[in-house]
Amino acid sequence: MYDYVIVGAGSAGCVLAARLSEDADVKVCLLEAGPADTHPLIHMPIGILWMMRSKVLNWNFHTRSEPELNGRELFWPRGRTLGGSSSSNAMCYMRGHPNDYDEWEKLGNPGWSFRDVLPYFKRSQNQERGPSALHGVGGPLNVADQRHPNLLSKTFIQAGIQAGLPFNDDFNGVEQEGVGLFQLTQKNGRRCSTAAGFLKLARQRPNLTIVTGAHARRVVFEGKRAVGVEYIKAGKTEQVSAAAEVLLTAGAIQSPQLLMLSGVGERAALEAARIPVHTELAGVGKNLQDHLDVIVVDTCRKAVSWGITVKTTLMGAWNLLRYALGGTGMFTSNGAEGCGFAKSAPEEAIPDLQFHFSPARLSRHSLDLGFMVGDGYSLHVCNLRPRSRGEIRLNGSDPYDKPDIRANYLSDPDDMERMVRGVRLARKVMAAPAFDPYRGITLLPKGPCSTDAEVREFVRQRAETIYHPVGTCKMGSDPLAVVDAQLRVHGLQGLRVADASIMPLLVGGNTNAPVIMIAEKASDMIKAARRASQQAGAAQTQRQSAQRPQVAQPVA
Repeated sequence: MYDYVIVGAGSAGCVLAARLSEDADVKVCLLEAGPADTHPLIHMPIGILWMMRSKVLNWNFHTRSEPELNGRELFWPRGRTLGGSSSSNAMCYMRGHPNDYDEWEKLGNPGWSFRDVLPYFKRSQNQERGPSALHGVGGPLNVADQRHPNLLSKTFIQAGIQAGLPFNDDFNGVEQEGVGLFQLTQKNGRRCSTAAGFLKLARQRPNLTIVTGAHARRVVFEGKRAVGVEYIKAGKTEQVSAAAEVLLTAGAIQSPQLLMLSGVGERAALEAARIPVHTELAGVGKNLQDHLDVIVVDTCRKAVSWGITVKTTLMGAWNLLRYALGGTGMFTSNGAEGCGFAKSAPEEAIPDLQFHFSPARLSRHSLDLGFMVGDGYSLHVCNLRPRSRGEIRLNGSDPYDKPDIRANYLSDPDDMERMVRGVRLARKVMAAPAFDPYRGITLLPKGPCSTDAEVREFVRQRAETIYHPVGTCKMGSDPLAVVDAQLRVHGLQGLRVADASIMPLLVGGNTNAPVIMIAEKASDMIKAARRASQQAGAAQTQRQSAQRPQVAQPVA
């Protein structure tokens, strides 16, 4: 019997396990479907190229065919190991815009304004630049400047300035708009996932049990209270009990999937999958949001990129030695070195576009190795606050069935128009004088792509996810809300969700740091609830003691 059972050892789950197990009197069990994070390429930043292809450390999800993307089924990679997607992402440390969190609070979620969540961002962080009003030191998540940015990434910054964007040295500072280099969740040139940062020391605690290879099957209920989790390990069904709470941290795809497999969700959807309805909750799996991304690519006339070339191949052994001995060289690259935030139109109050610059030729999540052969560079652009909404559905009652992902990209026309403006701004940056010494030919988009109609078709043909799905167990009190502002599942006891799925709105930036913040804040909520329960229990005991009849003592 454990006090807390956590499902999913990803960006949020590792944080929760580490924070809750700080109390030696609390017993915590952390379940993870994937293996331990022992493969060396997980910890080598450039290993992201391999992680995209792994059949073991990647869930390899795909969407259903997307109507507004010419019917394409999009690849959605997600991490499947300790650390989850923080063990396979591009390590970009980004919080989003402060307004994003203020909007969460305005939607009826007290305690989630930027002022409220900033202390949790700071608590998790070890900012190598030092402390400030907006940054913390001493936290488990190391945040560092890039050790070996490519020449082309620095050129991108010059080009962005020439295109009218300001220079920005800190996208998590006072202003978000501008161009610069990402700060990364790295330490000594190596990946700092939540497993490496939060779980490394915590896993030595006797009150924390980590079970890998444990595929969650369902949440176990007694009445309306969650009391445990049933999971499958090595083909055998097992069950683990939770005396206090079950905590779902399986992410925006699998937290709603597990709720539905447990009979919690929209009645019609559960009945269609032949799952007995335990608790009807219409919003489970709804409100799916993601950043759609499209890439502009040019070849490079000089041998200075990180592409697959004779030069980089011959220097591979040298760069591997540099990485092994000092954590320097191209193997420390996260692949997306340059960053930019911009407004697609002057009337926008805050940036609504984000750029990721890569000093290599990229296509289809780097799965197209042939496209990467040769020198080149790529500029991603995405619409930060899409209006389109999708959903996660079940493909059946088998927990091994991959979920039915319907992103519904561009179903709101406004999203396409912002993408069009984003592509035009990206091409303006790529055409800036700073790139003149390097620019070869344009690989993407092919052809002139000069009219709005041609840009729209380019987006339909080439746009992909930039890996930020959120919102499928949204926080709030409206009819589609799944959890309240304390992250407790509506209508149930002893069950919370604490991951990207609780975001009511997608933040304007990369989502890993916000997910870590959510788990940090959740840990304090859970600890506070435990203290309140203990105090209530002590008070009840006192009252019962006071109400007991006093036995008269005999007189001598």
